[in-house]
Amino acid sequence: MRIAIFTNNYLPNPFGVSMSIESFRREFEKLGHTVYVFAPEFRGYVDENQNACPSDRRVFRYPALDLKFKNIRFPIAIPYSYRIDRILSDLEIDVIHSQHPNLLGWQAKRWAKKKNVPLIFTWHTLYDQYAHFAPFIPSKLAAWWTIKNAVRYANSCDQIIVPTKSVKKIITDWGVHNENVQAVATGVEESFFQNTDRVGTRKQFGIEDDEVALLLLSRLTTEKNVEFLVRAVIRILKKNEKTKFILAGEGQELPKLKKMIVDAGLINKVVFSGIVKREITKNIFAAADIFVYASKSETQGMILTEAMCLGLPVVALAAAGAIDIIGNQITGLLVKENEDEFVNAVERLINDAELRNRFSENAKKIAKENYTASICAEKMLEIYEKVIAGKKK
Repeated sequence: MRIAIFTNNYLPNPFGVSMSIESFRREFEKLGHTVYVFAPEFRGYVDENQNACPSDRRVFRYPALDLKFKNIRFPIAIPYSYRIDRILSDLEIDVIHSQHPNLLGWQAKRWAKKKNVPLIFTWHTLYDQYAHFAPFIPSKLAAWWTIKNAVRYANSCDQIIVPTKSVKKIITDWGVHNENVQAVATGVEESFFQNTDRVGTRKQFGIEDDEVALLLLSRLTTEKNVEFLVRAVIRILKKNEKTKFILAGEGQELPKLKKMIVDAGLINKVVFSGIVKREITKNIFAAADIFVYASKSETQGMILTEAMCLGLPVVALAAAGAIDIIGNQITGLLVKENEDEFVNAVERLINDAELRNRFSENAKKIAKENYTASICAEKMLEIYEKVIAGKKK
């Protein structure tokens, strides 16, 4: 199968969409399929994908404006390129998979029509939660326009993919009437999370053997609801002497979070790891005992399936994405957005090692059965085949 993926967000940005594309690309290619990626140029970055070399070109970069939003570098694609038009004209493609409803999403739609192939669209984002990234535009107006545009785009596609089932109800309520909607999560690369170093990493972070380590690994931005989480964790750290907190990640909220922790007199109980390189992510997970998460903006939350793969019990808000991934009272605890409830849930796991271990074993088992990269890729390929066959009728 020859698959073309169009995305406004790709490597080296380490965001969820980029990681999702790479997970599926690797698995598709392992199975012998050809994957072409069309993405914005990222100045100074050279694609490391072995199939992106000049002799076997499969990653194509549109010109882009190299912009920053709230200190995050985010190239904006210019969705017109005579050079890439010529390349696409010559390529044989069986299916086009768009990751966004605008910019290169427009090109995905255009070329699906020109080549008479199915157009698949993954609805990755709860756009109302990210409206604050639009500069100079009131958040409510930005959210309204973005959702309306995405709904119109989704309704014109042959198939919609949502990362979790709860997202289907949300987009239906927003106006999506396309009945071809199916949930396929992004899988975890099992081999990537093997051979972890728990002992060495805990020693590096100053975490004693008898201490329980809480972990948040996230982009530290407003939509991740990190201020709520840190307020709750401060209460936990004050009350539980043998507890540490690993705060991993960067973002515009970090200075505020650091001040909160310093003002609480807890700087010695918190590890600030900064930006976590992908290759050491597994050791950050391995060093922890409980993963804590308060985001309300996820369609899946790939970080949750990764935490499960490493056997971490999770305490999270019962929000979209998390409610599909975390089995309440099975692999973790889901609570309302209430500090008291969140604190009580985390303390329950701190004080009950047997419960932590049970949730840990359940999490690893469920992740292996449902959220490996190979299983999720097979599900996506089945959808491609079905939609291609339907298009040919």
